[in-house]
Order: sequence, then C-alpha cells, then structure tokens
Amino acid sequence: MSIWFHKNITLEELSGIGKNTMAEFLGLKWTEIGDNFLKMSMPVNDTTRQPYGFLHGGASCVLAETIGSVGSALVVDREKFYCVGLEINANHLKSVTEGIVSAIAKPLHLGKTTHVWDIRLHDEREKLFCVSRLTVAIIPVKK
Repeated sequence: MSIWFHKNITLEELSGIGKNTMAEFLGLKWTEIGDNFLKMSMPVNDTTRQPYGFLHGGASCVLAETIGSVGSALVVDREKFYCVGLEINANHLKSVTEGIVSAIAKPLHLGKTTHVWDIRLHDEREKLFCVSRLTVAIIPVKK
C-alpha cells in the first residue's frame, strides 16, 4: 500500500521540485519511487568533492536531507502542511572518489508533527558508504 498522499506521483513530477535549488546545482536526480521509498542519485565530481578528492560529507547530507524532506512533503497534503528538516545525522562509513552515488529513503515514523527517515547511501558497486537519519517537522500552513 502506498504511503504517498497523491497515489499516482511520477518521477517526472518529482523532477520539477528541485528547480533552482542546491539539489539542482549538485546534480541530484530522482531515479525511482516505490510504494514506501524514494531513490535519488548524485554525481561525485568537482562540485561535490572536498579538497582531498573524496565526496564531501556535506554533499551526502544534502542528498539525504533532500530525499527525506521531499519524502515527507509527498506524504502530507501540501496545501495544509509544509515539511522542513529538524535534525539530520550522518555516519560516513567509507570514502567515495568517483561515479554516481544513490540514496534510498524509507520512513521509520510518519506522525502528525514529525517524520523520521532512514536514508542509506551507496556507491555504484552497491557498497554502503553513509547511513543517515532525518527528522522532519510537519508544520501547518497558516491561512
């Protein structure tokens, strides 16, 4: 059973969400949407690397926060609520120097005022390199 507010959301619709944002600048792309997960990719390049040539931990956090925050926005009625990151943690398990990395986000908790997402980041060989947890605040839109 789908967790999404709009049950027929498509990748094409998702791709319009990040226009003119950090996600677009870093090259994040939506790659899959399932009944209870989202998948997104990001290139490892000069824009996302730190000075030692490794994928920047902050770029990994941008990927994690983007996928989790958008996930929350897709669960709620966006005319009544907006969703913002409240807390993020990331454990960087190994380094990545090239290729395309991907993140898969699945909810751990979908409450009325907070959502918690488990986000796993993998390299092109499907090796786990970062584990993140994102808490998102669900805030009523003031009319």
